[in-house]
Amino acid sequence: MTSTAPTRVCFQLQIRPELLDEYVARHTPVWPEMLAEIAASGRRNYSLFLGEGGRLIGYYETDDDAAAQAYLAASPVAARWEAEMARFFLGLDGRPDQAATPLAEIFNLHDQLASAGEASHPLNEESDAS
Repeated sequence: MTSTAPTRVCFQLQIRPELLDEYVARHTPVWPEMLAEIAASGRRNYSLFLGEGGRLIGYYETDDDAAAQAYLAASPVAARWEAEMARFFLGLDGRPDQAATPLAEIFNLHDQLASAGEASHPLNEESDAS
């Protein structure tokens, strides 16, 4: 049986600075039914990180991002949540969960170690230093 690594998705959005406190409050906690829909879509290890000036970075993993997107696009719960969240973002056309542009992944430690073979990694070799 071959296992496939999950797709890692990272995206950036800009929150309106005057709505930062409210945005954070809306996520502490997120509606239980919305949490269930995110999980049912196949997204996991989902995190949001808030930077200076309202810069929001999101990250999740999934086995099929297109299927996860389609599931959430068809979800009435997600549609209600995203309709309420849309006013928080600058420069976004459409639902935040559908309109955010993914960032390009340029480095992943696990993948590079696996490609190089961990046995050849310096931390796994005995040191010759005296």
